[in-house]
Amino acid sequence: MNKIIYQKATEACRELRKRSTASEEKLWTVLRNRKFLGKKFLRQHPLFFEYVHNSSFFITDFYCSEHKLAIEIDGKSHDYQKDYDELRTHIINALGIAVIRFRNSEIENDLPSVLKRLEEILTHGLIPRPLLYK
Repeated sequence: MNKIIYQKATEACRELRKRSTASEEKLWTVLRNRKFLGKKFLRQHPLFFEYVHNSSFFITDFYCSEHKLAIEIDGKSHDYQKDYDELRTHIINALGIAVIRFRNSEIENDLPSVLKRLEEILTHGLIPRPLLYK
């Protein structure tokens, strides 16, 4: 992997952690420090890939390496970038990583249902690829 790309990813992740949304903070409070099912989650985690002989990366909101699961929290801006999100999900799936998406409103208004769904996925191995909105 290209050292410059790695440094850019590290800096971008650091900045995103400083500017977390309310929904990201709310979910992170539950996921951090192995509080959720004893699973380790990383926040604003880079996933590296090669594309046409170039190194690049995507940053996931949350990532559980044990289950190869990326969690994305989508706000209103994602309504306008569905094609990009679809391509991004496809590339992440090609890395062998499943993607599950929740809307900000789900986190804010019904966190128990979000956590129940995550628990089902993690405990029963119900991680289809790709996994998008319910």
